[in-house]
Amino acid sequence: MAQQTRTAVAAAAVTAVSRNDSAGINIHRFDQRSPFPVNAFVVEDTDGLVAIDATLTESASKAFRAKIDEFAKPLRAVLLTHPHPDHYAGLGNLVAGLDVPIFSVAGVNEVVRRDDAAKNEVIGGMFGTEWPRHRVFPNTTVKDGDVVTFDAMRFEVRDVGPAESHYDSMFVLQGAAVHIFAGDIAYGLMHPFMADNQNPAWKRAIERVQSELPEDAILHIGHGPPITPGFLRWQTTYLDIFENALRRADWSDPAAAQASVTAAMCGYLPSDELLFLMQLSIMPNAERLGLIKEGQRDGP
Repeated sequence: MAQQTRTAVAAAAVTAVSRNDSAGINIHRFDQRSPFPVNAFVVEDTDGLVAIDATLTESASKAFRAKIDEFAKPLRAVLLTHPHPDHYAGLGNLVAGLDVPIFSVAGVNEVVRRDDAAKNEVIGGMFGTEWPRHRVFPNTTVKDGDVVTFDAMRFEVRDVGPAESHYDSMFVLQGAAVHIFAGDIAYGLMHPFMADNQNPAWKRAIERVQSELPEDAILHIGHGPPITPGFLRWQTTYLDIFENALRRADWSDPAAAQASVTAAMCGYLPSDELLFLMQLSIMPNAERLGLIKEGQRDGP
């Protein structure tokens, strides 16, 4: 495990995304590569910092905190986009020893607290000492349309509701250009997690976001490089192809059916990046669609 910890730290990098304006605001992406790609962000102005999300593992979240400390500026707040553990589990390490507000919409706060015990049981067993034991949760809730201000940084809250997760949100950094911290509204040419079984709601959320955002907006997402709203069409197509592959599969042989879905999705996106997340999503969605009996995904 010591070797895994060293690898996780070494495989993380900070990328600066320039956004110089009259307020001197800059965006930095913390790119965790191990055990799988996940982003967190730091928005910096002349007087302080705001972090968005907190990564998954013990070593990555501590490395993220170390990078924040290197700025030698106070951390004003943390914004949590959604309740998946690769975004919230590192919060305790991120704010350790600091009196920092952690903002989320009420729905995200409710789901992250509700599901943490189950995540601890499942993911704690998977990652061992790399699963953060000291986990904290949002302590300040905001609602759709609220604007939260920290020094020169102003973020408008967007309550998305169920989408990729059981509850999603976005934070719009106000300024001359539109920069949006969009959580997992889309994946950057990586296979997505769909096991929360919210694909119909996810597609509705994408349609809403596309209708509301200017075409030149920059979306900073949880997996992969920044995207623009036009890329969201790719994500919707992925969800459609996935559902079609489920329906075409022969579920009299579940193992063969899962293999055929995997082949179809690799045909659309010939990459192994986060492929395991898609594979974890096959059986829950097959049950939702009535292709297998309730409970069949847990055994014969």
